[in-house]
Amino acid sequence: MSVRSSLLAAVVTFASLGAAHANGLRPIEGLSINLGDVSGVAYYTVEPDGFRVVTTLAQGEAGTPIRFVTVLAPGQRVVVSMPYQAPALEISRKGDELLVRKASTFSN
Repeated sequence: MSVRSSLLAAVVTFASLGAAHANGLRPIEGLSINLGDVSGVAYYTVEPDGFRVVTTLAQGEAGTPIRFVTVLAPGQRVVVSMPYQAPALEISRKGDELLVRKASTFSN
């Protein structure tokens, strides 16, 4: 199976799990991400160390997919963005809830 086919299969699989809610995301629920020319999916699982957030992105259908993983403890956040592309996406953990929203600005 090609990388492109694998990414498409992941997108279809996670899309079929249900749409993400603006105020919260459930474990294993897929979230579609669109950052201009780059798009993909994100989901999380509950692990002993925290919420394991997995994000896979690619540029168009021919782009090489890039996957990154982060573990969020309560109060932590991660911002997903592309240079010169808007909007950025913020994934944050508040207690036992994972929140997803557009980030107004990207800061270091």
